[in-house]
Amino acid sequence: MKARAPFAAAAALSLLGAACGGSDGGGAALGRGPATTTTSSTVLVGQGAVVTRSGVVVPVISRAGNGWVVSTPCGRPAEITDGTPTPAAAVVLDPGHGGKDPGAVSPSGLQEEPVNLAVARYAKGALEAAGVSALLTRTGDYDMDLQPRADIARAVRAQAFVSIHHNADPDGPSLRPGTETYYQIGSTRSKRLSGLIYEEVVAALSRYPVAWVGDRDAGAKYRQGARGDYYAVLRLPGQIVSALAELAFITNPPEAELVARADVQQVEGEAVARGVLRYLRTEDPGSGFTEPYPRPSPPDRPPGSPPPPCTDPPL
Repeated sequence: MKARAPFAAAAALSLLGAACGGSDGGGAALGRGPATTTTSSTVLVGQGAVVTRSGVVVPVISRAGNGWVVSTPCGRPAEITDGTPTPAAAVVLDPGHGGKDPGAVSPSGLQEEPVNLAVARYAKGALEAAGVSALLTRTGDYDMDLQPRADIARAVRAQAFVSIHHNADPDGPSLRPGTETYYQIGSTRSKRLSGLIYEEVVAALSRYPVAWVGDRDAGAKYRQGARGDYYAVLRLPGQIVSALAELAFITNPPEAELVARADVQQVEGEAVARGVLRYLRTEDPGSGFTEPYPRPSPPDRPPGSPPPPCTDPPL
């Protein structure tokens, strides 16, 4: 997750800022997709969420008669009268990207977005099988801004919020999986969650004999921004313990071939779930902590280029 110099080079990978939850500036700043982060939230902590009849998860702003005023995936208020209320969930899993933002793309054309969603679904199933309630922020291939993702975690008072991604632009070859996890600056709980997920994912992927790639500082780490955490999915949840996980490099052909497989997606999802379960049920400290090297902040997008509009799915 490093800055890409010319924007044109980043276009093929979509916008990396949205990929990793946006930048400190709040937009899709590194360059991966059309997400336009809402600057403030109208969702109150603990208001709960609703799963609409079309399966979209939306955080509640307020009650409205027999229904709810909710915040849509694009961060717009909407009133709904039909859906399944979810007042609380222990874990919220955020499959990165969606809709017009495919995330990173492998040389063979494999897009990150559906892989993230598949992995998140496997992680959710594993958590629920272990007796832990879990919720996805994004349940299909549709546009979703960054603030609503964090709002869902805040609305259900999640004990852990994990944003799931696959990476791009490695430094070079690696002897082991180049998995990276990011934690919230100043949060020992977030750091522990990040280290446990890193530990489990690397152990799970290491069974596969492929030509791995990675960054020089691969591991569990932080990224400083001008206002604290650089990545919005770590900054916007506030007091909710959060982690961002880049499981493997989808732009590396051998890794892309691997993560395209449903059985490997299941391995990844179950590894994420094991890390979360250890965070919730043990005092294990996690491992893989590393000091990141400085990364520059690239421009949001080319001058004069408006952000692509966010289109809400049917609720």
